[in-house]
Amino acid sequence: MLSIQETIRPSADLRNHYNEISKICKENGEAVIITVNGRGDTVSLSYDAYKTMKSRIELLEILSEAENDFRAGRVAPVSETFDDLRRILQEV
Repeated sequence: MLSIQETIRPSADLRNHYNEISKICKENGEAVIITVNGRGDTVSLSYDAYKTMKSRIELLEILSEAENDFRAGRVAPVSETFDDLRRILQEV
């Protein structure tokens, strides 16, 4: 399971200590929660952490759709599915 450590910093730190916040995100793999008036406002992540999180969310959405299809009976034998895919590919 993915567990991301979090650090909380005021919005002024984003302006005044950007390099430090960037380093926390990149080197420590932490998410930095930026607050405004003491309340969470935005989150800063390294680009790699963002890509990983986005990929995981997309995969979970696909798996959820597949589970819904299975529960609703929208399934077919794998051999039929591959036959359909071969036919589509041959048409292209």
